[in-house]
Amino acid sequence: MHHVEDCEREPEKAYAVNATGLRNLAIVTKELHASLAHISTDYVFDGKKGIPYEESDIPLPLNVYGNSKLAGEYYVRTINPKHFVLRTSAIYGKHPCRAKKGRNFVDLMLELARTRGRVRVVDDEFISPTPTVDLARQIVALSRSEHYGLYHATSEGSCSWYEFAEEIFSLSQVTVTLEPAAPGEFPAKAPRPQYSVLENSALKRIGMNLFTSWKFGLEGYLQEGGALNGTSAVVKEA
Repeated sequence: MHHVEDCEREPEKAYAVNATGLRNLAIVTKELHASLAHISTDYVFDGKKGIPYEESDIPLPLNVYGNSKLAGEYYVRTINPKHFVLRTSAIYGKHPCRAKKGRNFVDLMLELARTRGRVRVVDDEFISPTPTVDLARQIVALSRSEHYGLYHATSEGSCSWYEFAEEIFSLSQVTVTLEPAAPGEFPAKAPRPQYSVLENSALKRIGMNLFTSWKFGLEGYLQEGGALNGTSAVVKEA
């Protein structure tokens, strides 16, 4: 259950899915002597550190979603020793996200550019945009090893959501008016960390970090979707 506002409205359901659900999986996989890979989130941190978070940093979630995911992490890590817990950030991919009406940030930006010609994006929240295909590749690599433990698993480097949108339009050669949103212009119903950049310290320590830069990952996603092959529309300024 990863829709942040839904978790805030329904905390009991969020904990039932993200915490108790993970407890059940951890128990069953332990009984089966099976490994368990669990995808967690950058939202286990409060965003106040200002530099990339490492696995050794103490979590302090700001919202129900982050707290429920952290509870799930602890269940997995304490019940089944054969676990891979991977915290990731700002993922996007080919397959639709059900909680966000089937649109990821990249596709939403391109759609807004085509339909409106003017886009406003927050410039004070920092993330590491991560393609799901890169995350999947990392999970497969870990699953073939016995390097169990907690990992940060995101693309290298970071940017604001505004800078992410800027790179999307630049690579896609879409002409659009992009403006930074004013502070508080898009009020959130649940608090979010303003800085949730993760450092893949544990992966690098065992020599298994497969992630490239977030810009390279974005270019690959757009290339696969045809946006770099002349199929994306060019929109004039509004």
